[in-house]
Amino acid sequence: MPRANLNEQTVLQAAAALADREGIDAVTMAAVARTLGVKPASLYEHVQGRTGLNSGIQRLVLDELGSRIGESVAGRSGEAALRGLADAHRNYATERPGAWAALQRPATKETAQSPEAAKVATLMLAVIRGYPIPAHELIHATRLVASTVNGFLALTRAEAFAHRPDDLNESWAAALNGLERALASWPTERTPR
Repeated sequence: MPRANLNEQTVLQAAAALADREGIDAVTMAAVARTLGVKPASLYEHVQGRTGLNSGIQRLVLDELGSRIGESVAGRSGEAALRGLADAHRNYATERPGAWAALQRPATKETAQSPEAAKVATLMLAVIRGYPIPAHELIHATRLVASTVNGFLALTRAEAFAHRPDDLNESWAAALNGLERALASWPTERTPR
């Protein structure tokens, strides 16, 4: 690729594609430069080192994921929206394993407060607001949804379920059914400890 075509977006897309092919740990400035046919120093005009590269990949992934979630939940509410939200995450993680793995790493404050992260959070909150959950409990419900989806995907990726012949799709459906019931019956007041 000619150096003149190099910009932040092409660098980040090349890095995310490299992560999908070889794993997130293979993504270094040198490896991305080789992929693009340039010297590593050329990348520093577009990303600030490995930290900038990782943050940029995370923002790229959040942007792509946000678009997928938006398409999956548009015009839906309740259980259908919840399934759309969860399936968008699962499909993305399956199709873009390295990019998904980048999203599982700690984010910088700037990435966590980025418009891309806000879009994903807003969509998730919109789905959760479709349930009778008090405003003061929304953060807890959001964390439950995120941990259920991400936990299932992490265990799947680690092949933690591979020792059983049971259908993984049935387990996914059962997890979402349980999550839907939990959200639909969320207590209006917190029980004292």
